[in-house]
Amino acid sequence: MIERIIRWQPPVIKQTLIVSSLVMASLLSSGLSAQNAAEIQAQYPDVADLFNAFDVTQAKALEEIAAINADPATQQARNELQMNMNMRASMSMSEMMAAGMMNHNGPMDMGMGNGPHHDLEVAARMRLLEVMRGKHSNETAENAFENSSAISRHTAEVFKRGRNFEEALFTIYIDGDIDDKLAAVTDAIEDYLSDDQHSVAIVPKESSYLLSHDQANGLKTAFPLLRGFLWTHQWLQLAALEAVILQGLDSQFNGGVDVALERFWNKVGSSGGMTMFPAPSELPMAPAIAPDLYSQSPEAAIILDNLNLLETVIADILAFPNVENRDESMDQAITYFTGKETNNAQSVDYLLFALRGGIYNQGGPAVGELMQSERNRAREAMNMQHNMIMSSPQ
Repeated sequence: MIERIIRWQPPVIKQTLIVSSLVMASLLSSGLSAQNAAEIQAQYPDVADLFNAFDVTQAKALEEIAAINADPATQQARNELQMNMNMRASMSMSEMMAAGMMNHNGPMDMGMGNGPHHDLEVAARMRLLEVMRGKHSNETAENAFENSSAISRHTAEVFKRGRNFEEALFTIYIDGDIDDKLAAVTDAIEDYLSDDQHSVAIVPKESSYLLSHDQANGLKTAFPLLRGFLWTHQWLQLAALEAVILQGLDSQFNGGVDVALERFWNKVGSSGGMTMFPAPSELPMAPAIAPDLYSQSPEAAIILDNLNLLETVIADILAFPNVENRDESMDQAITYFTGKETNNAQSVDYLLFALRGGIYNQGGPAVGELMQSERNRAREAMNMQHNMIMSSPQ
């Protein structure tokens, strides 16, 4: 009925009604987000503060990366990095091995050590750490991505909606009044997907995209310190969720959130990034860090992984040197992950990719013990090896 009324309105009235409906949906979403934030603050104030800080810090981190790449003083370093990355992208695994550019973790960083902008990156990380350690209101966190100069409004809305979904999941598992957790998660997924334009798919995307899009490895190669910093945030978001799920399953896991928080701060380390507990060297994914979430609701886990993959791709685009039209590349990435019918992967391929990097390299378990890597190759190296085997003549 509403659709029929809109169809027969004059153009100006029709447009006003459509905009009003979008505003109303946004207000409803903001109201639910505020309720979730209040519930988390009441039970886990340290987690609530960090969730808010993560939004503000990530938005600022993207701005820091964009600013360094726009600084005329970094032009020579960017030119050299672009040349090296383009050369590496055009070489096969066997060619890189012959040239001594491979180790067991994958392609080496062309002898760049800490990254081409190390001093600027250390300074940026120190500023970001101060932001992350600060207190930020729910309103500030809610508007953080929209206020970022580094990303488009569309990208900001996708990120914001994803964060609200993560908070909704956490709230469901800590709310003692919700007996049927799975039904509540299903409702949360349905609500999340109700805005098709700003929600990622509930099915996994082709993993090769992360490793082979036009700006692939931009964050890893140009800003390795900030990559570890941001991936530590993603680790805690998954680890804290896994911890509260485990607490609901077995009382022996009570206190798991405190364990995850302690491990998080150990991974963060000093202002310059020095720590005895290394940050993730592989993108944290739900099957490795939050396996109980994946067991209970694969769709919810895949949404979180698609969001984390998208955030890394956006950071790649901003980090890659001398990209002429970053907004267009970001729009393409958003379309890729919000598309519900295209570029979808099989569940087994998704699981192989999620687990291939290893639990230890993704930051380690939320509450269990794992003192060394259970894998001897990184995702990138394993993927390249697989591709070489599959392309070899039989």
